[in-house]
Amino acid sequence: MTDIQSTELDPAAEAIADEAAIEATKAATAVEKTFADFDIHPDIVGALAKHGITTPFPIQAMTLPVALSGHDIIGQAKTGTGKTLGFGIPLLNKVVARGDDGWDALPAAGKPQALAVAPTRELAVQVAADLERAGKDRGIRVLTIYGGRAFEPQIDTLRKGVEVVVGTPGRLIDLAQQGHLDLSYVKTVVLDEADEMLDLGFLPDVERILAMTPASRQTMLFSATMPGAVVALARRYMTQPTHIRAMQEGEGDTSQTVKAITQHVFRAHAMDKVEMLARILQARERGLTIVFSRTKRTAAKVADELTDRGFAAAAIHGDLGQGAREQALRAFRTGKVDVLVATDVAARGIDVENVTHVINYQCPEDDKTYVHRIGRTGRAGQTGVAVTFVDWDDLHRWTLINKALDLGIPDPEETYSSSDHLYEELDIPREAKGRLPKAQQTRAGLDAEEIEDLGETGKAGGRRPQGGGRGGRAGRGGRDGERGGRGGRGGERGGRGRDGERGARAERSDARSGESGEGDAPRRRNRNRRRTRGGKPTTQGD
Repeated sequence: MTDIQSTELDPAAEAIADEAAIEATKAATAVEKTFADFDIHPDIVGALAKHGITTPFPIQAMTLPVALSGHDIIGQAKTGTGKTLGFGIPLLNKVVARGDDGWDALPAAGKPQALAVAPTRELAVQVAADLERAGKDRGIRVLTIYGGRAFEPQIDTLRKGVEVVVGTPGRLIDLAQQGHLDLSYVKTVVLDEADEMLDLGFLPDVERILAMTPASRQTMLFSATMPGAVVALARRYMTQPTHIRAMQEGEGDTSQTVKAITQHVFRAHAMDKVEMLARILQARERGLTIVFSRTKRTAAKVADELTDRGFAAAAIHGDLGQGAREQALRAFRTGKVDVLVATDVAARGIDVENVTHVINYQCPEDDKTYVHRIGRTGRAGQTGVAVTFVDWDDLHRWTLINKALDLGIPDPEETYSSSDHLYEELDIPREAKGRLPKAQQTRAGLDAEEIEDLGETGKAGGRRPQGGGRGGRAGRGGRDGERGGRGGRGGERGGRGRDGERGARAERSDARSGESGEGDAPRRRNRNRRRTRGGKPTTQGD
C-alpha cells in the first residue's frame, strides 16, 4: 500500500497544497487503474501498451491526476520507482504535435514546448528514450542535448523543429546563449534528480535556464531528498506546488533504501577483492551486474582484470570519450557484457532493466552515495542484491553510513575469497574459483558493440588517451567532462565539471566550438632575438 503525503516543503516553506488535487490523487490510488483510465491522449496510452506498459506504478498514479490538471508538482520518491513516466506522460500530453488541431495556431511551431533538465548525460539519454517511446505514435519529436557530442547535429535538429528537449545544464546554456535554443515558448519544465544537480553544483545553471522560460510554465521537480537549497529553488520558481511523497507502508522518512534489495557487507582485504569479486560474479541467478569504484583508475583496472579472467566486462568513467561510454552502456543493455564497472558520477542516472546485483568494490563516500549506488538494482518492483566491500581503512566511513541509514551492520564480518559464509550468503557454487570457466564464457563482449561516431575529435575510436603530453597544470573542468588535467593529462586532478562530471579546461573550449577532444598544450611565443657580440648588435653577415 502506498501512502500519499502532501505537505509543505519544510516548516518555513510557503508551498500551499491544492486540496482538490490531493483528493484527486487519493482517489486515483484508491483502486488499481490503467493508464487508459486517466485523461491521457489515446496515442500515448497505445504507444505504452505496445511495450507492455499498461498499469502505473504508485508514484505515477499519484502524480498523474495533479500534473494532468496543470498544477506544479514536487515529487519525492526513492530511486527506481518509475517517476519518469510520472512527469513524462503529462509533459507529452500537453504538447501540440504536428497533425493536431492546434498546430497551425501555435505562435512558433517547431520551437520546444517542453524541457526536461537532467544532471548527467546518461540520465538525459534514458529520460529521452522513455519520452520518445511514449510519444512515438503522436509523432512528437524529442531531442537530447548534452556535451561530448558535436554541436552541429543538435543545432540542425533544432532548426528542423522539435517539441521536447531533454538536456544537461551546460550544453543547454551553451546552445541558448548562441541563439540556437529558444525556450521562450516552453509550457512545461521538468527538473529531474534535483538533489543530484545540487550535489554537482548545477543549481545556479538551473536558475539561469528557468529564467529563459515563461513565468506561466508548469514546473515539475523530482528529487529523492529535499535539501534546503532545493527547497529554496522550489519556493522561487514554483507556484503553490503539490508535494507528493510515495512511500511503502511501514517506511518512514528516514528509510531511504529499498526493502526489495538484500544487502551484504564484508570487511575485505585490498589484495583479495578482485578474487572475491570474480567468485561473486559466478553466483547462481546472477544477471546484469554493476560494480562501483570511487576512482576512474580503479574502474579501468578492475574491468581489465575481469576481462582477463574470462568475464564479459566493460568500464564507464570520465577518461573515456562519449562514444566509448555509450558503447559500453549499449553493450550492457543488450547483454553483450553483463558486468559494468563504473565510477559514481559516470553511473548517475543509469537505468537498465534486470540488474540483479550491485557490488561496491570500494566503500562509498557517504550514505547518499550508498543509496544511489544500490538503487541501480531492485527497480520497478523487482528484487536485487547489494554487496559492499569495506577495507580496513574504510571502517570509519562505513560506520557513518551504517549509522545514517540505520542498516544494523556496524561491524562487517571479516571475509576472504575462500570464506564459507561468502559462498553461502550469495549462493555461489562451491566449485567456483577466480576465473570463469571456458564453457560459461558465452557473451559476445564489448568488442561486439561498435563505437558510434559522435563527431568527437582528439580521441582514437572515441576513447580518451590515457596520458599524453604535459599540457600544463590541472584546473577547472569543462562543461560536460569528468576530472582531468589540461591538455592530454586526463588525470584525477581538476575542477568541477558543468554536467555531472569533472573535465579538462580544454574540454570547455572544445565543447563551445563543437568538439570534445583534448586541448593543445600552450604554444611558446615566437620571439625575435637580436644576436649580440660584446653587448653590441651584430649584422646578418657577421
